[in-house]
Parts: sequence; structure tokens; C-alpha cells
Amino acid sequence: MTTPSKFTRIARTLRKDDTWAEKLLWKWLRDRRFSAYKFRREHPYPPYVLDFFCIEAMLNIELDGFQHGTPEQLELDSKRDKWLEARGIKVIRFWNSRLRSEKDVVRETIWRALQERARQPMPEYCRPMRAGEKPRGV
Repeated sequence: MTTPSKFTRIARTLRKDDTWAEKLLWKWLRDRRFSAYKFRREHPYPPYVLDFFCIEAMLNIELDGFQHGTPEQLELDSKRDKWLEARGIKVIRFWNSRLRSEKDVVRETIWRALQERARQPMPEYCRPMRAGEKPRGV
């Protein structure tokens, strides 16, 4: 049996210590709940660990708390995003506070990004429901 890589160990630790925002977003994305797209949480992609990664669409969703608001961290995040985008991975970022106050906007943004990037986009009836919306045909 091989020992896990440094990045796998980091990812496992991050999965155990998720924030309220990560718990909420993972509730939407896990088990192909978001229009049947498969996401991986805290996915090792050396030299980084990606928050929520959909390999089918090569899309990474990052959730940022207050610590990402410093000039130094903004610069690091920008460098990281450029590195990933040079490898074909689109990065979309949301502030944790936006996830709390604008859930429908976040869902719609994720849906559009997936539809633009997936090799086989999902039909419109697979779009995730908005808050208070009833299932189609009911």
C-alpha cells in the first residue's frame, strides 16, 4: 500500500474542517445533486487543493472568507487562478457572505458556467430549482 501524497493529506484535513459555507455548497453539489454534474470536494491538483472541482466541465468553485480580502491574499488567489486557467480549469469565486445572501444568484452562476464548459450540456429541465420554486409539471 502506498502512502498518500502531501496534497492528499492536506485535502483530507480540509474536508474535516469545512466552514458553514462549504457545508452548504457541498450539500448542493454532492452525489450529483446539481443537475447530475459530478463534483469533488477539496480535490488535490498539485501544487493546489481545489475547493469544489467538476472534472467534466473543468470548473473549480472557490469559496472565500474574510481572510481572502487582504491585498497579499488577493494577489496569491489571482496567481493561482491564472495558473489553473492556463491548464484549462475555469475558476469561479464567491464570498461566503454572498452565498448566504444570494443563494439563487450563486446557483445560477454555477449552472451557467457548467453549461458553457461541459462537453454535453444538460437540458434546461435539469436546471436546479430556485428557493420557493415548485418542480416543473407540478
